[in-house]
Amino acid sequence: MKVLKSLIHVIIVILLTLITQVGGLIWIAVFGYFKYHKSVWNEWKRLGSFLVIYTFIAFAIVPLTASLGNRKMLPVFHKTIKPQNLGYVLLCRNYVRADLHKVMLDIADDQAINDPVLKLVYLDAGFPFIDGFPLLPHLSHNDGRKVDVAFVYSDSNGNSNQNLNPSLIGYGIYEEPKENEVHQTQICEDAGYWQYGYANFIGFNTNKSLSLNESKTKKLVEQIQSNDRVQKVFIEPHLINRLRIKNIQSKLRFHGCHAVRHDDHIHFQVKP
Repeated sequence: MKVLKSLIHVIIVILLTLITQVGGLIWIAVFGYFKYHKSVWNEWKRLGSFLVIYTFIAFAIVPLTASLGNRKMLPVFHKTIKPQNLGYVLLCRNYVRADLHKVMLDIADDQAINDPVLKLVYLDAGFPFIDGFPLLPHLSHNDGRKVDVAFVYSDSNGNSNQNLNPSLIGYGIYEEPKENEVHQTQICEDAGYWQYGYANFIGFNTNKSLSLNESKTKKLVEQIQSNDRVQKVFIEPHLINRLRIKNIQSKLRFHGCHAVRHDDHIHFQVKP
């Protein structure tokens, strides 16, 4: 039984580290404390203590210590920018370098000039510490220079002022290519890149009445490209053509079949 419990703790530490970066260390500290002091608390009370301590550290300690390594937490409650959901904040996946933090605020402010009630919605960005630490399942979100942002959608009445998204997590609900458009997903999967459309299995469609607001999404992509600090922008080829998005200074790129499809979000990164 002791061996099984130890194995469970090891697995939990590994998973928390991969998903949150800091959660594994906090788990070791909390449960190590209880073991060292021979606490009589049962597992549920210990788990509750971990959740409280983890939340406090994630919101109060991590942002302060991350700033020592030139990482800043993207805004949570802000007038022009927001996370797709608080899960990205709780899992510490919303950290970027200071220059990307400023770029995000600048783009959000530019968007708000024309549409004051529309916010810039971010998805995965990066972890708070250590360049090169992978933000799974992404291949490149490991240095604070990259961030994913959501498309702009409209409801059945044509309104897009509530930052709605058909996916609970912002990923996996694709804007599929039409018959006359390049089907990059099929091309990549035929070439053996099975993972290209995997997010389809984790995209929980919570509002099927929503549709892509093509004009506002196009404007957002072009606003992102227009920022001098932005180096690359990834979006699926058929959407580039359908929305007639300008390729400003050749920043608009195809991400490659080794990545995943980008017709459910926009990825961009700043210069080194």
